[in-house]
Amino acid sequence: MQTIMGVLITHNHIDHIRGLELLIRKNSLPAFTTQKIWESILTPRKKISPDCIHKISIKQKFHFAGFDIEAFPVCHDAPETIGFYICAGNKKITIVTDLGHICQTTAPYIKAANLLVIESNYDEQMLANGKYPHYLKARIQSDHGHLGNHQTSAFLADIISDNLNYVCLAHLSKNNNSPEIVLQTLQQTFSERGIILNSQQQISILNRNKPTDMICLIE
Repeated sequence: MQTIMGVLITHNHIDHIRGLELLIRKNSLPAFTTQKIWESILTPRKKISPDCIHKISIKQKFHFAGFDIEAFPVCHDAPETIGFYICAGNKKITIVTDLGHICQTTAPYIKAANLLVIESNYDEQMLANGKYPHYLKARIQSDHGHLGNHQTSAFLADIISDNLNYVCLAHLSKNNNSPEIVLQTLQQTFSERGIILNSQQQISILNRNKPTDMICLIE
């Protein structure tokens, strides 16, 4: 915990903020998100010190812990959802999960990344054949739901370049996806497009249950 300096909040869905109050209260950490997202999070029962609440604006850079950080809008079914574009020198990190499609506003932030964290939430066939009710399947597949494996793979095939060194595929559904299927879909898409990664490019799957190994962008 000693190495955590702050918290960036993308939206108010419970799987993203379940431990937020305890984390901030025990460690007095600053937390950053927009006014609209804070309004959807804070309730009389939430005991978060005002000193820890930092309100940011979309497309307005702020500086924290040596990084220039910019929030950008993404399409998801929350009161507001954002991704984060994080810069240090000439190295750029984009974090974007929970989005139903990649719009023209979001795409440039993804294309600029040296390290990209992007969701590959569900396998289309597993979701279709799974036990979720119809309304939930429709919500997940909607333009304000989540990215499926084929959507993410096709977009990565469109934007892959020598500047994109690390791709971390995240937010995999526990019930409608698996790391093996994600990689198989991506490899098939890249093969069909004739894409071969160079020796400096790495693709990994982020584990739901344990921290990711350290990634070093600066040698």
